[in-house]
Amino acid sequence: MSREKIVAGNWKMNNDSNQTRSLIGDLIKFNQVDATVMIAPAHTNLSIAQDLLSKSKIEVIAQNMHFSDSGAYTGEVSAQMLKSIGINTVIIGHSERRKYFKETDSELKLKVDMGLSSSMKVIFCIGEEIEDRRNNKHFEVIFNQINNSLFHLKDESWRKIVLAYEPVWAIGTGETASLVQIQEMHSMIRKNIADRYSMELANSISILYGGSVKPENSQDIFSLDDVDGGLIGGASLSANDFNKIISSI
Repeated sequence: MSREKIVAGNWKMNNDSNQTRSLIGDLIKFNQVDATVMIAPAHTNLSIAQDLLSKSKIEVIAQNMHFSDSGAYTGEVSAQMLKSIGINTVIIGHSERRKYFKETDSELKLKVDMGLSSSMKVIFCIGEEIEDRRNNKHFEVIFNQINNSLFHLKDESWRKIVLAYEPVWAIGTGETASLVQIQEMHSMIRKNIADRYSMELANSISILYGGSVKPENSQDIFSLDDVDGGLIGGASLSANDFNKIISSI
């Protein structure tokens, strides 16, 4: 089964409005390949990015959102706020949200439900700490993250789910999981979905890899059987590097 190929750039807390304009200006000079390309600027620059990319195939997505429609949640952004400016995809559960903002599996489950009920696509992040891998608990940790936040969904809801496996120990460290480790985990994730639902559904889900993906290693990573693209951090802040990664898929 043919799965959607996706390269998504997560800009995290980088780029003010002028830097956003400059980077997007450089990105749209490149010819895009036959893959879905996304960028996730800071919330303050989403509208700017939307305007600049209105005639481009690059999709603007959000880095996060709250699980409520509205309310007394100072500093938060709702799904409907994002939808109102044309944002239809959101990243949920990134390891930095889990670590620094203490987001739990139960909270992420609520965010997933809100995203899906708002007709948004969800890029759901999963990943283990280095201690988990050293203690041979990496498969268990990943299974629990998926089980606790996603396995309540009905089959049809998975049409709006993309998974992104990011070993925490490889994010922003320069470390990259080996090709064997990456394929092994992506295959295990797909098997867990097949066991819970069906192989047909499992084979339809795009699973991205993230964790120090660079132009030098992206082609090898994207060539793995169960890898369908990447969630790119630091390298997405360089138009030249990001374009090389996109071109390698």
